[in-house]
Amino acid sequence: MEITIKDEFIKLGQLLKLADLVDSGAHAKEVITEGLVKVNGETDLRRGRKCVRGDKVEFQGKVIEVV
Repeated sequence: MEITIKDEFIKLGQLLKLADLVDSGAHAKEVITEGLVKVNGETDLRRGRKCVRGDKVEFQGKVIEVV
């Protein structure tokens, strides 16, 4: 799945919501802090992580590419 951003970056929690992989910001925070989300192949525990074009986010077997 690809998510197109207009700005320079999108925060990880916002990206998960935009991709409809979580229901809310609170749910995003929960799955991120539990270590269930990977960015570019590495677990990232920061909800505010800035994702930029080219980043690949993995969650629940789905991969989101930021374009």
